[in-house]
Amino acid sequence: MKKISSLLALSMMAFSLFSCESYLDINENPNQATSSSAQQVLPNALTSTAATIVSYHDYGAQVAGYQANAYGWGGQGPELTYNYTTTNWTTLWSRAYDNLTDYDYIERTTKADEAMAYYNAIAKIMKAHNFQLLVDQYGDIPYKEALNGGDNITPAYEKAENIYQDLVVQLDSAVYIINNSENANAVASGDVMFKGDMDQWIAFANTLKLRMLLRMSGVAELSSFVNERFATFGSNPAFLTQDAIVQPGYTTSGNKKNPMWMMYHTDAAGSAAQNGRARIATDFILDFYNGRISDTFRGTVTYNSFPNTASNQLGVTGEDIDEAPSGSVWYTSANEAGILKSATMGQPILLASESYFLQAEAFLKGYLAGNAEAAYEEGVEESFTYLYKNAAGTVIASLNPAADAAKYFAANEGSRLVDFEAAGTETEKLEAIITQKYIALNFIHGHEAWSEFRRTGYPTITSSSTFASTQSTSTRPDRLPVRLLYPNTEYQYNQNNVPSGGSVNQFTTNIFWDLD
Repeated sequence: MKKISSLLALSMMAFSLFSCESYLDINENPNQATSSSAQQVLPNALTSTAATIVSYHDYGAQVAGYQANAYGWGGQGPELTYNYTTTNWTTLWSRAYDNLTDYDYIERTTKADEAMAYYNAIAKIMKAHNFQLLVDQYGDIPYKEALNGGDNITPAYEKAENIYQDLVVQLDSAVYIINNSENANAVASGDVMFKGDMDQWIAFANTLKLRMLLRMSGVAELSSFVNERFATFGSNPAFLTQDAIVQPGYTTSGNKKNPMWMMYHTDAAGSAAQNGRARIATDFILDFYNGRISDTFRGTVTYNSFPNTASNQLGVTGEDIDEAPSGSVWYTSANEAGILKSATMGQPILLASESYFLQAEAFLKGYLAGNAEAAYEEGVEESFTYLYKNAAGTVIASLNPAADAAKYFAANEGSRLVDFEAAGTETEKLEAIITQKYIALNFIHGHEAWSEFRRTGYPTITSSSTFASTQSTSTRPDRLPVRLLYPNTEYQYNQNNVPSGGSVNQFTTNIFWDLD
């Protein structure tokens, strides 16, 4: 893996010195101080996570069927062919590990200090979050030896399934620390996600744990562990009921803008973002708003010029395909509703809608006691709620998510992809849950939608309705890849530990929970 030295870790963590605005500076500066406190490191670490999430989303949105190539833009070879190399999307690896050094620093420096117990717990939770991102795209990765800096620049690789199990244990440990640290100091302004609300941190940890357990649940060899850990939730576990959003104080100037906004709308220099112009919606995803499902409500606030939104089938090129509109396909300018709300919007890390869909699946499968249909409907409504909020996080006065969600259900009565009662079997109900999660995650967390598709096969694709690229080189029946390749830096610096290139293939080397 890339050389993750202690100097690099500390220099990254010193960005937040004494200024709220410096939360937004994610550029490394080796000339800054090489020591810092957990209070100073945390806001920068969370803000870096927000930027990392956008990078993961951008990759996932392409491969999971949310975005396609627009007219007039080239340079998208691997995205269209899936002919990945070790130089593609390497920042997913480097950013996640760089960010992990921040959280590891917080965890190590607060371990023996009871007053700093909440910081310690938050660091554990966010380490679990970032390691899950890495495992879901790469499988086996450096884990326990990964963050030792200069003491070990060639860390061993560990099995993905073992890492997942330990992440669940670490999340349980974090929740225990929060619940049993009576003398812990409150987390003040440095918490740019939950503002020091430790109940929300518990709910976030539990939701991450639920996501991981469900992802492991199809692996027969892990059934005992999964059942054992589901039992630790108890009778009334707390899960997220509000969106987990990082908001360090994004502004409308320079690189202090929201990272999603800079990726797709307007960059730091004020120019139209290239990614927003090079990509448009897929025909596949639009079919869930104006085709197999009718959803004019979310379609209108999500897409530019809906239902006449610029779209394409991934891989199709030529002068007859659509151009991207100014501001990108995902910018509506409608009172800051939708996905690209404003440069000052917070960056979502985990949506409440996903939390409810995870609960619905757990209830459906009997892992937890609860009403699957009620959780499912809450998930749909929370999707409306997020899209109907402005950059300040307030539902726009002219919009009513509860009323429009009810109209959505009524308009699709009898459709088993929307109407939970119309889905007669457990298999059909699971398909409804994952399909609605796919819609809720649309162009917000493409990486999670991609993971859920690989795990479940939903939303269903067919030869006539697929998001696979027409230029795919995949030998699989669905013509899709299943993973990323390890970055070339691993073969340069850690060649004795990284799985050999010949043993890892983007079409045949599945992540452990992908059982297709």
